[in-house]
Amino acid sequence: MNFELNIDTHGAGLYEFTHSVQAKLREADVQGGLLTLFVRHTSCSLLIQENADPEVQTDLQNFFHRLVPPTTDPSMSYLTHTYEGPDDMPAHIKAAMMPVSISIPIVSGALALGTWQGIYLFEHRNASHRRRVAAHVGG
Repeated sequence: MNFELNIDTHGAGLYEFTHSVQAKLREADVQGGLLTLFVRHTSCSLLIQENADPEVQTDLQNFFHRLVPPTTDPSMSYLTHTYEGPDDMPAHIKAAMMPVSISIPIVSGALALGTWQGIYLFEHRNASHRRRVAAHVGG
C-alpha cells in the first residue's frame, strides 16, 4: 500500500502528523506490516519525538537554531549558497543531519509507537510550505 500526505507548515518548527497517518491506516484496514515514511524535500526532516510536553519541541528547535544559525550570523560566513535567503542553506544542513525517512511497525492495526511518541515533520525554513511525505506499508 502506498499513499502520500501533505503537511502545511507555517515557518520553522515541528508539526505532528501522527493522527493523519493513523487515519490513513484505519481507512485502508491495515492490520500489520512496516510503515516507511519519506519526506520529498531537502530542507525539512522527519522525527519520532515526544508529543506530551511542547517544551521538548521548542528546545529542539532552539538547539538546532544555535547549532546551525542563519547565514547572516558571522559564524556562517563560509557558506556560498546564500541567494535563496539566510535560512535556506542552514535548512539543508539540518536536513542532512536528521532523518528524511523513518520506519514504524504496525501491530494489530496500530502504530507501534511508545506512549509519548509522535511523528513529526521538522520544518527548517521560515516561510510556509506544503510538504509531501510519501508512505509505503510493506509486509
